Amino acid sequence: MKKFLIAPSILSANFACLGDEIEKVIQAGADIIHLDIMDNHYVPNLSFGPIICKSLRNYGINIPIDVHLMAKPVDRLIPNFAKAGATYITFHVEASEHIDYTVQLIKEYGCKAGLAFNPTTSLHYLDYIIDKLDIILIMSVNPGFGGQTFIPQTIKKLQKVSKVIKDNNYNILLEVDGGININNIINVVNAGANTFVIGSAIFNTKDYKSVINAIRKKLS
Repeated sequence: MKKFLIAPSILSANFACLGDEIEKVIQAGADIIHLDIMDNHYVPNLSFGPIICKSLRNYGINIPIDVHLMAKPVDRLIPNFAKAGATYITFHVEASEHIDYTVQLIKEYGCKAGLAFNPTTSLHYLDYIIDKLDIILIMSVNPGFGGQTFIPQTIKKLQKVSKVIKDNNYNILLEVDGGININNIINVVNAGANTFVIGSAIFNTKDYKSVINAIRKKLS
């Protein structure tokens, strides 16, 4: 596996030609496709459901798909996204009544499990569940809107989680989502992140490959 993984968020893609958009971003060097699922309940916006995930798989997209559930409650959605072809399913602490059960459910359906933390969500939940996780997602913006500015306090949170992962030799991806671009990515790398959700900084440009190459150069 690559040391650093780039996960473009399709929320910023052109949905009129989504399959072609995803193919282009994969050819440009994307490692994971990130699906932001918003329910107009846990967050105020509404995005899309499992049919988009299934459509991408049917189109021939075969790299990992990371389904980020900004939805509450989450348990009912997990089987649908698993059957639609999700590789990772990540949910927010506040969206589950029983976090351990939700993680078990994700794994029972053959997917890898992730837990997401909002900017003001305490990390103490990790004390009870970290050994069962495959991804820890640290939000560097408030969930529910694209194009927000990176919250600097995220750095301290990443540093804390990174230290726990390293001290215990856990095989966990430390993912950061929100406001990531070529100008600040090295800061989150230095804080310990290794997986980067990037939306508008890629899809709002004309040349995806040049942007991803520039990011890779920063990471090297």
